[in-house]
Amino acid sequence: SALSSRTQYKEQAGKLRLTDSMERQHKATASAVGDVWCHLTKANHPGPNLLSLAKSREVSVSDVKFARLLDNANPVRRLRDEFLYPSMQCVGVEGGSSDAKCIYLCGNSLGLQPKQTRTLVMEELDKWAETGLLWHYNQKIRPWIAIEKTLKAEMARMVGGEPIEVSVMNTLSVNLHVGMVAFYRPTQERYKVLIESKSFPSDYYAVQSQLQMHGFDPDEGIITVEPRENEHTLRTEDIVSVINTHGHSIALVLFSGVQYYTGQLFDLHAITAAAHSQGCKVGFDLAHAVGNVPLKLHDWGVDFACWCSYKYVNAGPGSIGGLFVHERHATDFSIPRMEGWWGHELKTRFEMANTRQLLPGADGFQCSTPPVLLTVSLLASLNIFSKTSMDELRATSVVLTGYLELLLQLIYSKKDHGDITDINQPYVDIITPSDINQRGAQLSLVFSVPLRDVHTELSKQGVVVDMREPNVLRVAPVPLYNSFEDVHTFVTLLGKAFEKSTETAESVR
Repeated sequence: SALSSRTQYKEQAGKLRLTDSMERQHKATASAVGDVWCHLTKANHPGPNLLSLAKSREVSVSDVKFARLLDNANPVRRLRDEFLYPSMQCVGVEGGSSDAKCIYLCGNSLGLQPKQTRTLVMEELDKWAETGLLWHYNQKIRPWIAIEKTLKAEMARMVGGEPIEVSVMNTLSVNLHVGMVAFYRPTQERYKVLIESKSFPSDYYAVQSQLQMHGFDPDEGIITVEPRENEHTLRTEDIVSVINTHGHSIALVLFSGVQYYTGQLFDLHAITAAAHSQGCKVGFDLAHAVGNVPLKLHDWGVDFACWCSYKYVNAGPGSIGGLFVHERHATDFSIPRMEGWWGHELKTRFEMANTRQLLPGADGFQCSTPPVLLTVSLLASLNIFSKTSMDELRATSVVLTGYLELLLQLIYSKKDHGDITDINQPYVDIITPSDINQRGAQLSLVFSVPLRDVHTELSKQGVVVDMREPNVLRVAPVPLYNSFEDVHTFVTLLGKAFEKSTETAESVR
């Protein structure tokens, strides 16, 4: 009937108006969220902008509602669903639920597992079970004979290199030796290696052994750059000054990209330029930099670099590493190297003729067959990185770590009353540079109460962070899978850990 038709029309019109209203509201919300993020990422340091934003929204910066506001604004929050999170039960929380996620802020040591990892590894196990050797040559999906090529383009994009400059191979310390065999070519006049003081022990051992293999005394051949008195980190001008002073005797400058203990991000471009101006070769250990900060190895002219893939790159414990060799060295086959058959041309590799035909670029430094299961573990993570960019991740990381820094400073900084410090109030010192251009995701914290007590109490509450001797707690909110609410929860639980550790200290007295 006409009445029925009019009624249906009104109902449909009402639904349309409601839908339009919801869509306008959604667009307005999305626009406001976008404005929030633009506001935060334009500043040289996010702290003042975070305070300003909280004030404009009439919410305390330390309120969990503010953390959730930031999470809603975060453009890479969609990638959190790509990962598996350890449960409170699995990390040993007493009475912890198998459904509740722990607070995992330890990506600087071992990244979380991508959901796709198990699928890809099982696919390779199935290939092995069903075809045996035959999948080496199967051209359908990831033939084993060229499995490393599936990683090359994305890995090169991550480190700012050309595909010919990057090879996925070996593990980090092995690749350090691969790089030094090629680029540490000492003479009697120029044989020294410059490293940072407190370099990662494996790096120091590698340098020490290379000097010894060439007949030099490590005590004379290793030059270290030390922080200034009462400072924790190195100044770029001091690094450059040492290079300029001793450059005539330095064969290799070998630095980390991000210092593992302090979390300091070094100016790799400035170090490379200074070293090359003195005729030194330059290599970098990027274990804590790759997947953490944008890199431009090709543009900076770095001779070689190497990295692991189990920290910010999330490829799993002990997974396959990577090597960068600059394109200008690509066809210089006179460069000494540790050779193996995987560094030889594929088209003649299986002719078994013992005729030297090296691949150009970083691939020519390969020795052995790549481990297939570790290779696809890395592929699972690189598939996630391919959905974003290092610049986008870095923008989130700067705000995420800035938020952590701000809360720690507001709540747990040393409370001074004139010339008197409140010794009953535990406090935190952050030894990582506050300058966002000198740090990645990690903040290194020193406490006024015993570190082990704090770490133990945090662990009991389901917080996963790591200690490094002698007295640092490393906390790294990773933009791929950590949220602002994770940071807020950590800071809250840190207060409870302080209370417990203080009670423990009082009972010991």
